[in-house]
This record gives sequence, C-alpha cells and structure tokens, in this order.
Amino acid sequence: MPSFASMLRVFAAALLSVLPLDAAMAADGYYKNKSVTFIIGSAPGGGYDTYSRLIASHIGQHLEGQPRVIPQNMPGAGSIRAANYLYNAARKDGTTIGMLDQAIYLYQILGTPDLKIDAVKFHWIGRILRNNAVLFARREAQVQKITDVFNKELIVSASGTASRLNWTVLKNTLGMKFTLIQGYQGTGDSMLAVQRGEVDALSIEWPILRITGQPLIREGKINLLLQTGLEKEADLTQIPRMIDLARNEDERKLLELFSLPSLIGRSVVAPPGTPPERVAELRRAFMATIQDASFLADIRRTGLLISPLPGNELQAAVAKQDDFPPALIARARRAADMAGH
Repeated sequence: MPSFASMLRVFAAALLSVLPLDAAMAADGYYKNKSVTFIIGSAPGGGYDTYSRLIASHIGQHLEGQPRVIPQNMPGAGSIRAANYLYNAARKDGTTIGMLDQAIYLYQILGTPDLKIDAVKFHWIGRILRNNAVLFARREAQVQKITDVFNKELIVSASGTASRLNWTVLKNTLGMKFTLIQGYQGTGDSMLAVQRGEVDALSIEWPILRITGQPLIREGKINLLLQTGLEKEADLTQIPRMIDLARNEDERKLLELFSLPSLIGRSVVAPPGTPPERVAELRRAFMATIQDASFLADIRRTGLLISPLPGNELQAAVAKQDDFPPALIARARRAADMAGH
C-alpha cells in the first residue's frame, strides 16, 4: 500500500491537476497586466499549501483585470517569517496576499519576540476553512488513547506553531508526557518520521487527514487521539477535544484560549496599508470565488471541506484579542514556556 506521505503528494498533485493556475488577462481593471503573489507560510504539501493553491487558482478570475496569481511558499518558524514579510516588506498595493499559520494572532497575544506584526492591522480577506486538527499516533505507540499520555510518553512531531503551543500547554498545565520534536519541515516530512518510527504522533487538519489518512484509519494503523478545535467534527464525536481535558474552570479558560486559532483556520490576509478599495475588491473576489461553480466543482472532486467566513467578520473576530484579561495572558505565557521572553 502507498505510504501516507506519498498519498499526500498524490492528493496535492491531483488537486493541482484540476485547478488552472493561470487566469486569462481581461481587457480592463486595476489588475490588468499585473500579477498577484500569494505567500504561503508553510512548506509545500499539507493543508495550508493545499488550500492556498486552491484559492490562488481561482481568485484571479474574480479580480478586475483577471491577474495571474502566483503561489510562493515561504516556510519558517511556524509562519513567523511569512507574517513578518507580509506585514513589513510586502507590496501594499493589493498585489500581495497570503495565508499564515492560524496561531499567528495567538503568538502575538502571547508576546512572541520574533513576531513583528499587529494582527489586527492585517486586512483579513476571508476564511475558507474553520480548522480542527486531529492528533493521531501510529498503532505501535504505547499511547492508544489521549488519557494514556498522563502516564506514558508520546513523542510528537510539532513543526507548526499551533501544534507546538498546544502540546507544550498540555504538558505544562496538565502534566501530560509529551516529548516534542521540532526538526521536521512540513506534514510530509513529519509523516515519514511517523512511518519510520522516529516519532509516535502528529497532528493534521481533519479535512486533509480524513482523505489522505482514510486507509490508515480504516485498517487501524493509526489511532485518533484528540481534536484541537473548539467545536467537534460531526464525524468525530467520540474523539475528545483539548478543552475536554480540563479538570476545572481555570484550566478550561486557558485551553479555550489555545483552541481559538481553529476559528481563524485557513484564512487569507493582505498587508496593512493596502488601500481600502483594494481590500474591498479582494474581499469581494474571495466571496465570489467560494461561490463560483468551478471552484465548488474542484471542492467536490478533491473531497475537501470548506467553512467560509467573510473578511469583515473575520476582522472583527481577530480584533477580539483585546478582550483577554492580562492575568489569563500571563498564565498562558507561563504554560507556553514564554514567561521569560
């Protein structure tokens, strides 16, 4: 049977084969004879790359002038490199947009020193997916269910920002025996490490795992352990959420904070300073894209899920970060091993 990593590559290739990457040039409009760079804050392969390229292949057709939209991967430090670039260096004329790790705004709340942005000042263009990642372990691991991690070590590949935060907080707050390995680049490399037995576990967004991991799930080669989102997936009602592990109200509030990035999910942003008329056009084009017949046909063919949110609503959700009390943020920083930064 093909490996999970090879299936992921085949899935990504199949997606790209049904998505036209070049949009035809129109006769007029602001974007005539221009190109738009779509920054992807992760390595090729995996959910961020897949959803970014899906949007990039369609959104140009809904912008005036129908520009070519060029995906550009910019991995590094859990999207911090891409976030800093989009915020501080990218063109602010509507010709650069991107998708960042969903935990970027949480990293800002926690005061990550290398992050040089204000997430509220990004122009949030729209969300394609409310994300819920699932932690799973290979069958041979000594951990068979999430409660085992209270007593048994689980070695987890945690290359992404959100996963690194989640497992660190569970380790420090609840005493769970996570050992984090951060040397792997992206989902493909991490999954190969699981298959080689170098690590026990990995988290992948459920909309991707339900497709590429379906044979492994069906044959019992991996065990699903935990959901990271605030809301349970309809087909995973038996798998606990991270917040379900809380033993009291204080722990629940803390784990809710770290579950909030799932609401941001796979979202598109534009740099601060982008003119209002360009932001409005990008938001209009995004909503037109996710309602377009050819886009929806690609969604059906690839088996992906979407749960869209308009840009203005997404912007309001991100702005709510100011509502968190300082005491909770201070406790969260300690739980995330950031108190000394």
